[in-house]
Amino acid sequence: MISYNLYMSAITEKKYSIKKDLLNKLKLTPDEYLKIIELIDREPNEVELHMFSVMWSEHCCYKNSKALLKTFPTKNKYVVVGPGENAGVVDLGDGIKIAFKIESHNRPTAVEPFQGATTGVGGILRDIFTMGARPIAILDSLRFGDLNIPRSRYLFSSAVSGISHYGNCTGVPNIGGESYFYPTYNENPLVNAMAIGLIETKEIVKSGASGIGNPVLYVGSKTGRDGLGGASFASSGLTDESHRDRPAVQVGDPFCGKILIEACLEAFKTDYVVAAQDMGAAGLTCSTSEMAAKGNVGIEIDLDKVPTRTTLTPVEYMLSESQERMLFVVKKGFEKEIEKVFGKWGLDCVCIGEITEGKNVVVKYKGKTVVNMPAGALVSDTPIYKREAKEPEYFRENKKFDQNKIPDLKANEVIPILKTLLSSPNICSKKWVYSKYDHQVQTNTVIKPGSTAGVIRIKNEPANRRAGEPAKEKGLAVACDGNSAYVYLDPYLGSKIAVCEAARNVSCTGAKPIAITDNLNFGNPEKPEIYWQLSESTRGIKEACIELDTPVTGGNVSLYNESNGTDIWPTPVIGMVGYLEDIELAIDGSFKNAGDVIIMLGENKNEIGASEYLFSKTNEIKGKVPGLDINLEKKVQLSVRELIERRLIKSANDCSIGGLLITLCESAFPNNLGFALNMESCRDGVAPSLRTDAILFGETQSRIVISTSEKSLADTEKFLKEENCPYQILGKVQEKFVEIKSLNIKSEVKELKMVWEKALPDLLS
Repeated sequence: MISYNLYMSAITEKKYSIKKDLLNKLKLTPDEYLKIIELIDREPNEVELHMFSVMWSEHCCYKNSKALLKTFPTKNKYVVVGPGENAGVVDLGDGIKIAFKIESHNRPTAVEPFQGATTGVGGILRDIFTMGARPIAILDSLRFGDLNIPRSRYLFSSAVSGISHYGNCTGVPNIGGESYFYPTYNENPLVNAMAIGLIETKEIVKSGASGIGNPVLYVGSKTGRDGLGGASFASSGLTDESHRDRPAVQVGDPFCGKILIEACLEAFKTDYVVAAQDMGAAGLTCSTSEMAAKGNVGIEIDLDKVPTRTTLTPVEYMLSESQERMLFVVKKGFEKEIEKVFGKWGLDCVCIGEITEGKNVVVKYKGKTVVNMPAGALVSDTPIYKREAKEPEYFRENKKFDQNKIPDLKANEVIPILKTLLSSPNICSKKWVYSKYDHQVQTNTVIKPGSTAGVIRIKNEPANRRAGEPAKEKGLAVACDGNSAYVYLDPYLGSKIAVCEAARNVSCTGAKPIAITDNLNFGNPEKPEIYWQLSESTRGIKEACIELDTPVTGGNVSLYNESNGTDIWPTPVIGMVGYLEDIELAIDGSFKNAGDVIIMLGENKNEIGASEYLFSKTNEIKGKVPGLDINLEKKVQLSVRELIERRLIKSANDCSIGGLLITLCESAFPNNLGFALNMESCRDGVAPSLRTDAILFGETQSRIVISTSEKSLADTEKFLKEENCPYQILGKVQEKFVEIKSLNIKSEVKELKMVWEKALPDLLS
């Protein structure tokens, strides 16, 4: 390896043509430049250097996170495709395979929120149908700043419009998600989009190229200058200059995206497509080099054959991230068949090259070779950094917090605090958001947004169903979760909770959690405190996934989320999928009938730290994150799934942000019902000194609120006792009023629901 000093002296002596300011612009370090020279045995030319700049960015090669990601569990009996492909795939039996993945589009959204969010959805849909899967659902996980600030309102409302625009135009239902609002996201919002698809092809379509002499086909939309350097842009922090970098923001065309879905799926069913890769981050550079490297072959393309909207330079061809484009490797001699398919749909389909012997990416332009280097140098031999980790000072300071110094609630304070929390943008109804999304297109949505998890029907006829046997349709439950306040205060525990909460939400529908996809949104990993957050977070995710047997099938890492040097809170988002053998069993979180009995599974504890309640009182995120007993978590989730399967309960709702009283309200509001809560029941099995605010608004984990009829109560209790699952009977569902009798509290449901429903529209008006 050439030494750094030798390199610097060579620069001084003008031995190397590269200049340090160009390296800085391309976000490559001098050491990385030396490694490039070593890998290709010469200095790269301008086109090659730009290709390295995007392929060696964090967005493409995960150089700061790969060592940590390799610790994740990736296999169980359901997983058939894990990390490394465009999306993970699980097998539900009866020929049903589901592709799913989550990705971020954070930096583009900060600069151009509508297009940033639009193309975030478009990109994740391409990852799904590239596998041979028809997209059947979308979810979104959003983090924005203080909505009292005009710019935060603009960013948020524009991003929601962008998400709805692409999903609605392509006819893919949005079935759920989450949104949180904290000042840490004022300048650097987060938009994470998740998509799910049903595999339609006989074989899962992979991205590894093969077959020397097989043609390489460019299909889809034409190439322009939009999205230039998007991968590098997504791998650096925001500054005052970032808003001038609009060429790095892609422009989506959902109508083209819709016909591209249909054309690709039709082409895949011909069995003539050997491999496929979408042209997302890093465009032609990524698709050519990754397909070649994964297949251990070479690839040669001619840029003069690429369909374009304008005149481009070789660098612009290779770095453009114009949307709705794909790269296919096709069996030799069958190009015309694929061209006919795309011609029918009115899309470009052009042979731009072929698979070659050797292992190089070769790019020609106007008869000259402008790129000739090993694909592995771009894809496999990328830098991997294990950074210095240092426990932050705020973490040590927060350990000193004493919740006993916070006065407990008095009875007359409960309703005012309840209204404050119901109007918090982190807790209030998100109907303003999801009402803009079409969540019933395709007619498979069983549980719509607003409940614990979205649930869709999988229409499929089992091959082995006997004559006369009633058809039983399978279902899929999906949830996105990640409480960044918890993760900020305790990255390890907060991330572990994120996995458990996502699983708990899925379990509340009756589905068995089977696998996750994750999006890790963090600040600058070159800062020791931020790398510590990242390493602790991945440790928590790993341990929770092992305990719950929900392996990681892939996902996305979004680092350098900082604005003018200030980092966001660590924000891992967990996309959990769960499996329902019989969709008819699925339930939601809403109370159904007055007179039903309300039961809480799990235990109440004396915990108010890290809660939205404490934030509302102090305007600070602080305190000890609620503890997590993983064995209790598994027992509570297993118990609720079994109760649902036995048809003993009518609703199940995860008790999380805002605590027990908020959860009860969320269960009551959908059907305009109330409830009567017995506070003394909440103290059963715990010390009578349990704080009132901890009971009502503490965010103790591993709790689920269920409702059952009087008729099923005995069987429900019998089962819970047999399973040794802790529970408390909290009270009953009733009409019109929310009551806490032991505190002499009574309030109209209508009034509370209005506070909950109007909060977000009022903030955004």
